[in-house]
Amino acid sequence: MLQSDPNLTASSLAPLTAKLWQASDSKIRRIAREYDHGKGSPVFTSAGKYTTRGWTEWTQGFEFGSAILQFDATGDQWHLDYGRRNTLEKMAPHVSHFGVHDHGFNNVSTYGNLLRLLKENRYESNEWETNFHELALKISGASQARRWTSTADGGGYIYSFNGPHSLFVDTIRSCRALAVSYLLGHRYMDEGDREISLLGRLIDHAKATAKYSVFYGDGRDSYDIRGRTAHECVFNTNDGQFRCPNAQQGFSGFTTWTRGLAWAMVGFPEQLEFLKCIPDSELEPFGGRSDIEEILLKAATATCDFYIDNTPTDGIPYWDTGAPEIHKLGNYLDRPADPYNDYEPVDSSAAAIGAQGLLRLGNYLGTDSDDGKRYWQAGLTVLKTLFSEPYLSTDENHHGLIVHSIYHQPNGWDFIPEGSKIANGESSMWGDYHAREVALYVDRLANGKDYHFFDIR
Repeated sequence: MLQSDPNLTASSLAPLTAKLWQASDSKIRRIAREYDHGKGSPVFTSAGKYTTRGWTEWTQGFEFGSAILQFDATGDQWHLDYGRRNTLEKMAPHVSHFGVHDHGFNNVSTYGNLLRLLKENRYESNEWETNFHELALKISGASQARRWTSTADGGGYIYSFNGPHSLFVDTIRSCRALAVSYLLGHRYMDEGDREISLLGRLIDHAKATAKYSVFYGDGRDSYDIRGRTAHECVFNTNDGQFRCPNAQQGFSGFTTWTRGLAWAMVGFPEQLEFLKCIPDSELEPFGGRSDIEEILLKAATATCDFYIDNTPTDGIPYWDTGAPEIHKLGNYLDRPADPYNDYEPVDSSAAAIGAQGLLRLGNYLGTDSDDGKRYWQAGLTVLKTLFSEPYLSTDENHHGLIVHSIYHQPNGWDFIPEGSKIANGESSMWGDYHAREVALYVDRLANGKDYHFFDIR
């Protein structure tokens, strides 16, 4: 079980985040020099070098978004220029990509971060660039909202790249795209000039994720433990009925893939923060503020509680809480995680994502409350571990920033170093991006500021 350090503060992590940003600078520059983009977007490292392998181009926004975050944190102009240029030259196909559910990952990380910095007057530009980023974000949100399956209970969800039958838990975090498109005043039009509410689709998707992807210990099935998540939920598209949980990257639909858990941990608190921007009158057609926030908060607290209870003492989880050989580790929850063990890998990228969820939920509830402080201190504790060795890579020959990330354990895609029985020592583009994002969040809070993905108006 995660053992929180009650003495940590955002300010006390400043030496660690400073070291992270220093390492991050050289990593981004090295990837820019050495990676061959003709092979596709960098996804994860193999023997310390970024390579590509996957089903969609879902990580390119994390690559260029990382440079933009680096500028945000340090003011280094090279990173801003690199992020701006590559967003302009390479990200346009992602804006209108109807075949994926990853718009919040690719486009809010690039166009969204640039627009946010423009609104903060962090760099000089002109009206054209502001309009350019706004238009990209408007179309991106509508493109994601178009991937819609209706459910038998009257709601629906944004379906994954697997097809209309598939609800991924990941997508709750990618709903950022719908949120910013809505805030920018975009109108999503469908057949017969029918206008469909982006806010409504976001709320319905969040409700479906909370209802089907998150378990609450209410007897749903034999494996119903509060806070557990299913990576994928499968529906009959003929009648909208839920059929079963499933997993693409976890061990099974009845175990908890911890990166999927982490997406839910950060996605629900972020949407709770977003709802504060929305007047009550705009929420009434979709159930009203009280009911919507109750559903999202229930999912947020359940998933964050599960993470705390099912993660080793230092806050770094193993890749799946039901991994087939995890029992061979003995009482692994009673000690720090061991990325070099002989049985099951840890996943530092789940920690990088989940830590931000813990912090945002704690901040949302108020760090002066018992519940809020519990989540807040847990998040800081995760970062204290994550931003230190053996997870922070200071090896200039290694492309990755945060090591011991796992991409796809079932498919066996992750690199296993010589002499090891399991994958370890590698990085992922999403893990590195989210380590930077949560470092920026903590740095800003330490200086009396804040950071939200929707600070774009």
